[in-house]
Amino acid sequence: MSAEDSELIKKMDLIIQYVAKTIAVIMVVVIMWGVADIVYVLYQRLMAPPFMLLEIKDILATFGAFMAVLIAIEIYHNLILYAHDSHNSRLAVEIVLGTALMAAARKVIIFDYNEMDYNYVYATGAVILALSIAYYFIVIVPNKKHGLPSNE
Repeated sequence: MSAEDSELIKKMDLIIQYVAKTIAVIMVVVIMWGVADIVYVLYQRLMAPPFMLLEIKDILATFGAFMAVLIAIEIYHNLILYAHDSHNSRLAVEIVLGTALMAAARKVIIFDYNEMDYNYVYATGAVILALSIAYYFIVIVPNKKHGLPSNE
């Protein structure tokens, strides 16, 4: 690789770092907006008759909103990882797998099983199983091998 190519790659890496930082700032705004939305919706539902009572659909919707904010936080962590010079690709894979598992769990939490086709439920289960197996082999097994705690 020539010196010109090396210099170009450094400049492109710098641009990617700035883009990742910009997206991370936007993600923080989205996270704050998500928290504000949770508070607002909870307030509205608690003030509506029957006063200070939530129906099960309200609770499940709230759980889904909480999970969406947690997923956004995980995406933020992944963006920050990309923004640093010392990019750890193994850690990035761990975060992506954890985020995907959280997203799948959120989907399961908010499922309306009365209106859901059974094939969709089976397919979601297969995706969760595949993500869990990948997470086990990429995160849990190496940590056990090195005597590290298995919860990242």
